[in-house]
Amino acid sequence: MLKKLTFPLVLTFFGLTPQYRNTLFTQVHDLVYHGGGGFIHSEVYNMPTWMRKFHILKINEYVKEKNEETEKAQKQADPNSKKSVQGPNINPSSTYNFKK
Repeated sequence: MLKKLTFPLVLTFFGLTPQYRNTLFTQVHDLVYHGGGGFIHSEVYNMPTWMRKFHILKINEYVKEKNEETEKAQKQADPNSKKSVQGPNINPSSTYNFKK
């Protein structure tokens, strides 16, 4: 009687899973692209996971605060932005009075 051997670590033993690689490369891209020039690819790639997540969280908080401030400033600058646009207060009959 032959017993079939099963190995639970089929492909992940020699590398990262596709899902983890996708997550890693997304984090690297986000920090390099949205980090304001403060990070380079090799630094972020070799950075510990907890530190990458910390920096991404801080960037998200900053962007959220900036968006809220922008919305607040837009509402204060133009509180009547929802009203319809009205034309000038001119009587059209007195505008073109041509004598023939």
